[in-house]
Amino acid sequence: MTSLFSLSLALLSLSFLTTAVAASEFTFHEATIESIHLAFAQNRLTSRQLVDFYLDRIQTLNPSLRCVLEVNPNALAQADEADRLRAAAAGGNGTLGDLHGIPVLLKDSIGTDDKMNTTAGSYALLGARVPRDAFVVERLRSAGAVILGKASMSERYSLRSPQMPRGWCARGGQGVNPYVKSVNPCGSSTGSAIAVAANMVTVSLGTETDSSIICPADHNSVVGFKPTVGLTSRAGVMLISPSQDSIGPMSRTVSDAVHVLDAIVGFDPRDEATEEAAKFIPMGSYKQFLREDGLNGKRLGIVRHPFSDYKGSTAASIFDQHLMTFGSKGATLVDNLEIENIDIILKPSRNGEMTVLRAQFKHYINEYLGGLSNSPVKSLAEVIAFNSNNPDLEKMEKYNQDGLIAAQMTSILDDDVVKAQHRMTKLSEEGFEKLMKENELDAMVTLGSNAATIPAFGGYPVLTVPAGYDDNGMPFGICFGGLKGSEAKLIEIAYSFELATRMRKPPLSFSTEFHYPYYEQSYGTM
Repeated sequence: MTSLFSLSLALLSLSFLTTAVAASEFTFHEATIESIHLAFAQNRLTSRQLVDFYLDRIQTLNPSLRCVLEVNPNALAQADEADRLRAAAAGGNGTLGDLHGIPVLLKDSIGTDDKMNTTAGSYALLGARVPRDAFVVERLRSAGAVILGKASMSERYSLRSPQMPRGWCARGGQGVNPYVKSVNPCGSSTGSAIAVAANMVTVSLGTETDSSIICPADHNSVVGFKPTVGLTSRAGVMLISPSQDSIGPMSRTVSDAVHVLDAIVGFDPRDEATEEAAKFIPMGSYKQFLREDGLNGKRLGIVRHPFSDYKGSTAASIFDQHLMTFGSKGATLVDNLEIENIDIILKPSRNGEMTVLRAQFKHYINEYLGGLSNSPVKSLAEVIAFNSNNPDLEKMEKYNQDGLIAAQMTSILDDDVVKAQHRMTKLSEEGFEKLMKENELDAMVTLGSNAATIPAFGGYPVLTVPAGYDDNGMPFGICFGGLKGSEAKLIEIAYSFELATRMRKPPLSFSTEFHYPYYEQSYGTM
């Protein structure tokens, strides 16, 4: 960890064990947004206490898990303000949102106009200033959330080098799976998943182009939700692909993910994709779709090949049990469906995706870097030069930057890029879209996270829910994919499945139970 990270923790992390008087207790372990708000309402918890707890967890666990790059030096001040506003609201002076006082971690590619950095895991952007908060951060702040810090990620979305393992970045090192330390935690929203899994924050935000929310959520036994492209604005976020990138929540429950989703969706004039997607946002909120009977009447397409083959017999057996649960809850299963050209879709060397993403990355990273102030680099070419000139800082002795160099040599106007885009569109139309429409499905259902690539090409939503653990204790999830704007159906299905199975278990090595006695803050009781 950097000295900046250590200094921030030293300034912020308080000894929350020293100020306590016996009273009713609140259980931090696996706390949900609903349980936190109940404790707030019953004067058994303050936002400051909650932030204190997570800061202590980060200080204790992060040297092992390497999932947080830096904490927000203003986090405690934000918590105090949340507590002040809650006290005022209790006196009849206003109402508060679902995320009021709730700590949130942000992936390190999501811009914040504050004292924190936004670097995509690289030293090349350390000290650079963004022009404004990302739109989703503006929405979180408006909802009263406490921005706890920046989560680690696969450096530059793993585009730096094909040799680089998922979950590694120069600033933070290798992120560690809290369930099976020897297993890759997956990426690129690695730290966002690990921190939620290990109870180092309530919820987090990740970004996904292809599998970057779904895969780390699956591997670290948390809920991951990639919304329809455009449902959440990408303005202020380092972008790879305007047709595939989406910002979404990671949490320990479907309900918590939905609370976050409600806060961050909406039209943003700085992201034209949000204008088209805004028509999908329901009247009221997405919380109305948290229905225990949400599986009843749903038509689910089960795609086994090749996804069940990847996970082993134990996972496949548990998957079959879950399919029986779907049926018992009133869903109709259309089993053993196959996706046309699946072998091509799942191979970046054949589907054209990497050709397109490298070219788009170059174009949009140059645009993003040009809007920064006080930045050591202003273009992808300068990023490459920075890395070459700082081999020790950027750990160049471990992983090269062949991926960045390849991206620098591209253009979004190249013939091979245009042809690759057409190929991806055709694969999506003849594959996922055809599967969903011809079988009149509400969702595609697969074991594990590998299927996230299939809806990625068309900018479709995907939601993964913890579904079990293999013989080695490695988590796996069930992945639900739908057509554009089908978030309501996916929420109903996933929430009903979660309530019926309750498969998530915290990682044993990092699951110390703790109860925090209530104590009076300086402003008195609420």
